[in-house]
Amino acid sequence: MSKNRDRYLTTLGLVLGLCLLSESVIAASSAVILMYHRFGESDYPSTNIRLQQLDQHIAELSSGGYRVLPVSEIIKSLKRGDALADRTVGITIDDAYLSIYTEAWPRLKAANLPFTVFTSTAHVDHRSQRNLSWDQIREMRASGVEFGHHSVSHLHMPQAALQDIKKEITIANNRFKRELGTVPELFAYPYGETSSATRQAVEDAGFIAAFGQHSGAMDATGDFYYLPRFSLNEKFGGADRFRLIVNALSLPTRDLTPTDPLIGTDNPPAIGFTVTGNLGAVQKGLDRISCFLSHEGQRAEISLLGPRVEVRARAALPIGRTRLNCTLPANDGRWRWFGHQFIRNK
Repeated sequence: MSKNRDRYLTTLGLVLGLCLLSESVIAASSAVILMYHRFGESDYPSTNIRLQQLDQHIAELSSGGYRVLPVSEIIKSLKRGDALADRTVGITIDDAYLSIYTEAWPRLKAANLPFTVFTSTAHVDHRSQRNLSWDQIREMRASGVEFGHHSVSHLHMPQAALQDIKKEITIANNRFKRELGTVPELFAYPYGETSSATRQAVEDAGFIAAFGQHSGAMDATGDFYYLPRFSLNEKFGGADRFRLIVNALSLPTRDLTPTDPLIGTDNPPAIGFTVTGNLGAVQKGLDRISCFLSHEGQRAEISLLGPRVEVRARAALPIGRTRLNCTLPANDGRWRWFGHQFIRNK
């Protein structure tokens, strides 16, 4: 009897230890990617961050609790299966506006914070006074700034024919090759919009990863060709929200439905995903998860079938972009965060 009891306690200890280890590994393999556009351009509040807000963000990231890495390094580490340091953060900036050069770069460089700029080549070629020039891009790149691919013309990719998508990628590749001597490894979908066909074209083009504009922390279990980023602007760039998102952890999932972000005639779609890992063993379970659909303005109705989360949309998704955000309380006041973006053309 005593031997059986000892064996039971030993087995229980091993199980609990594995659960705790699993939680630790998941936490250590999470990364948060931030997304900015403009800096100190108050005429564009939906894509602008105030300079005071940017200074607050840099101060938080420089406080000692975070590890800010080049985005390509984060991607490669996750693909190799390496554990990332807790609170790993990457910084991205879309659209190559001039205020990156005049405002963001001096501040980020002084703080020794690496970042990636996703560039639409036609915007640079137009030589507008509001955009970066190729000379400025070369100067920044020589100092260690990473540049990524953002198509030629910043088109709505799910609305375009597949041949036009491939043409956009090829033309931009040629411009990057001519001006910088190399083709970017990373891609960001304009407006964060993609479809299964668009995603496949980007993967086939040889990029190592591609990003959307939906919120969430990422890990090695996610789709490397539709990775999340937290968008920051004047409205959503306050110090409290910033601290919340840079402390976010991933919510590992699989079997997301619908499989295509482009919504067709089946609308509202059957939205669902399966949570993986041993989260329920070390937390209070999935019954604490909350999901929101951006077009509804209230908490979504959900059904739990074991680790499966089914999200019930009350109304059809509207034309344009609809974002799903699901959060689950984690340890130490942090949140696990899963997001996805759907697009409807008509």
